[in-house]
Amino acid sequence: MRYSYCLIFMVLLFSCESDDINRNPFIPDVSFRFDLNLNLPLYNDLNIIGSPIYVDNAGVGVRGAFVMRTGPSDQFVAWEANCPNQAPNNCSTMVLEGQNASCPCDDYEYNLFFGQLLNPPQDGSRFFNLKPYRAVLAGNSVIISN
Repeated sequence: MRYSYCLIFMVLLFSCESDDINRNPFIPDVSFRFDLNLNLPLYNDLNIIGSPIYVDNAGVGVRGAFVMRTGPSDQFVAWEANCPNQAPNNCSTMVLEGQNASCPCDDYEYNLFFGQLLNPPQDGSRFFNLKPYRAVLAGNSVIISN
Protein backbone atom coordinates (compact mmCIF):
# COMPACT_ATOMS: atom_id res chain seq x y z
CA MET A 1 0.00 0.00 0.00
CA ARG A 2 2.81 2.38 0.89
CA TYR A 3 4.43 1.63 -2.47
CA SER A 4 1.21 2.61 -4.27
CA TYR A 5 1.03 5.99 -2.53
CA CYS A 6 4.67 6.65 -3.32
CA LEU A 7 4.13 5.74 -6.96
CA ILE A 8 1.06 7.98 -7.26
CA PHE A 9 2.94 10.84 -5.63
CA MET A 10 5.89 10.46 -8.01
CA VAL A 11 3.61 10.38 -11.06
CA LEU A 12 1.83 13.55 -9.92
CA LEU A 13 5.10 15.27 -9.09
CA PHE A 14 6.68 14.64 -12.47
CA SER A 15 3.50 15.22 -14.49
CA CYS A 16 3.24 18.83 -13.30
CA GLU A 17 4.98 21.35 -15.45
CA SER A 18 5.74 25.00 -15.10
CA ASP A 19 5.12 27.52 -17.86
CA ASP A 20 7.63 29.99 -16.39
CA ILE A 21 9.99 29.21 -19.26
CA ASN A 22 7.53 30.71 -21.78
CA ARG A 23 6.28 33.55 -19.57
CA ASN A 24 7.25 36.96 -20.90
CA PRO A 25 9.16 38.85 -18.18
CA PHE A 26 8.65 42.24 -19.87
CA ILE A 27 4.85 42.39 -19.99
CA PRO A 28 2.91 42.13 -16.73
CA ASP A 29 -0.26 40.05 -16.60
CA VAL A 30 -3.35 42.24 -16.31
CA SER A 31 -6.95 41.13 -16.05
CA PHE A 32 -9.48 42.88 -18.27
CA ARG A 33 -12.57 42.35 -20.39
CA PHE A 34 -13.64 44.65 -23.21
CA ASP A 35 -16.52 44.33 -25.69
CA LEU A 36 -16.17 45.51 -29.29
CA ASN A 37 -19.61 46.04 -30.84
CA LEU A 38 -19.29 45.14 -34.54
CA ASN A 39 -22.27 47.38 -35.35
CA LEU A 40 -20.33 50.51 -34.38
CA PRO A 41 -18.39 52.30 -37.16
CA LEU A 42 -15.28 52.39 -34.93
CA TYR A 43 -14.99 48.58 -35.16
CA ASN A 44 -16.30 48.16 -38.72
CA ASP A 45 -12.89 46.91 -39.98
CA LEU A 46 -13.34 43.77 -37.86
CA ASN A 47 -15.98 42.64 -40.35
CA ILE A 48 -13.19 42.22 -42.94
CA ILE A 49 -10.77 39.28 -42.74
CA GLY A 50 -7.18 40.46 -42.22
CA SER A 51 -8.03 44.07 -41.34
CA PRO A 52 -6.67 44.71 -37.80
CA ILE A 53 -7.65 47.49 -35.45
CA TYR A 54 -5.86 49.00 -32.47
CA VAL A 55 -7.91 49.22 -29.27
CA ASP A 56 -6.29 51.81 -27.01
CA ASN A 57 -9.01 52.15 -24.37
CA ALA A 58 -7.82 52.52 -20.78
CA GLY A 59 -7.70 49.19 -18.99
CA VAL A 60 -7.26 47.08 -22.14
CA GLY A 61 -4.01 45.19 -21.69
CA VAL A 62 -0.85 47.07 -20.83
CA ARG A 63 -0.68 49.30 -23.92
CA GLY A 64 -3.92 48.34 -25.63
CA ALA A 65 -4.55 45.48 -28.01
CA PHE A 66 -4.55 44.62 -31.69
CA VAL A 67 -7.66 42.71 -32.77
CA MET A 68 -8.22 41.06 -36.15
CA ARG A 69 -10.65 38.70 -37.85
CA THR A 70 -8.61 35.77 -39.19
CA GLY A 71 -11.28 33.75 -40.93
CA PRO A 72 -14.95 33.49 -41.76
CA SER A 73 -17.60 33.53 -39.05
CA ASP A 74 -16.14 33.70 -35.53
CA GLN A 75 -12.35 33.48 -35.92
CA PHE A 76 -10.61 36.40 -34.19
CA VAL A 77 -7.24 37.02 -32.55
CA ALA A 78 -6.16 39.65 -30.05
CA TRP A 79 -2.60 40.59 -29.10
CA GLU A 80 -1.01 42.89 -26.54
CA ALA A 81 0.14 46.14 -28.19
CA ASN A 82 3.25 46.53 -26.02
CA CYS A 83 6.45 45.32 -27.69
CA PRO A 84 6.95 41.79 -26.35
CA ASN A 85 10.71 42.28 -26.00
CA GLN A 86 10.53 45.62 -24.19
CA ALA A 87 9.33 46.64 -20.76
CA PRO A 88 6.58 49.29 -21.01
CA ASN A 89 8.24 52.63 -21.77
CA ASN A 90 7.79 55.69 -23.99
CA CYS A 91 8.54 53.82 -27.25
CA SER A 92 7.11 50.37 -26.51
CA THR A 93 3.64 50.78 -28.07
CA MET A 94 3.70 48.98 -31.40
CA VAL A 95 2.49 50.49 -34.66
CA LEU A 96 0.15 48.81 -37.16
CA GLU A 97 1.61 48.26 -40.63
CA GLY A 98 -0.98 46.39 -42.67
CA GLN A 99 -1.32 42.90 -41.20
CA ASN A 100 1.85 43.34 -39.15
CA ALA A 101 2.84 45.36 -36.10
CA SER A 102 6.28 46.86 -35.59
CA CYS A 103 8.08 47.96 -32.45
CA PRO A 104 9.70 51.41 -32.65
CA CYS A 105 12.16 50.51 -29.84
CA ASP A 106 13.92 47.62 -31.58
CA ASP A 107 12.50 47.56 -35.14
CA TYR A 108 11.12 44.03 -34.70
CA GLU A 109 8.09 43.20 -36.84
CA TYR A 110 5.32 40.76 -35.88
CA ASN A 111 2.66 38.97 -37.91
CA LEU A 112 -0.83 39.61 -36.55
CA PHE A 113 -2.30 36.35 -37.87
CA PHE A 114 0.05 34.17 -35.81
CA GLY A 115 1.82 36.57 -33.43
CA GLN A 116 5.27 35.51 -34.59
CA LEU A 117 8.35 37.67 -34.83
CA LEU A 118 9.17 38.05 -38.53
CA ASN A 119 12.77 39.25 -38.19
CA PRO A 120 14.28 37.38 -35.21
CA PRO A 121 17.74 38.37 -33.99
CA GLN A 122 20.56 36.36 -35.51
CA ASP A 123 22.85 36.71 -32.49
CA GLY A 124 21.19 33.85 -30.58
CA SER A 125 19.57 36.12 -28.02
CA ARG A 126 16.20 35.13 -26.61
CA PHE A 127 13.09 36.80 -28.01
CA PHE A 128 9.34 36.63 -27.40
CA ASN A 129 6.41 36.53 -29.80
CA LEU A 130 3.28 38.62 -29.29
CA LYS A 131 1.34 38.07 -26.07
CA PRO A 132 -2.10 36.63 -26.93
CA TYR A 133 -5.42 37.57 -25.40
CA ARG A 134 -8.74 35.75 -25.74
CA ALA A 135 -11.02 36.96 -28.53
CA VAL A 136 -14.51 35.47 -28.69
CA LEU A 137 -17.48 36.41 -30.85
CA ALA A 138 -20.70 36.69 -28.84
CA GLY A 139 -23.64 37.88 -30.90
CA ASN A 140 -22.52 41.11 -32.60
CA SER A 141 -19.64 41.74 -30.20
CA VAL A 142 -16.06 40.52 -30.01
CA ILE A 143 -15.08 40.12 -26.38
CA ILE A 144 -11.36 40.44 -25.69
CA SER A 145 -10.08 39.45 -22.28
CA ASN A 146 -7.20 38.09 -20.27
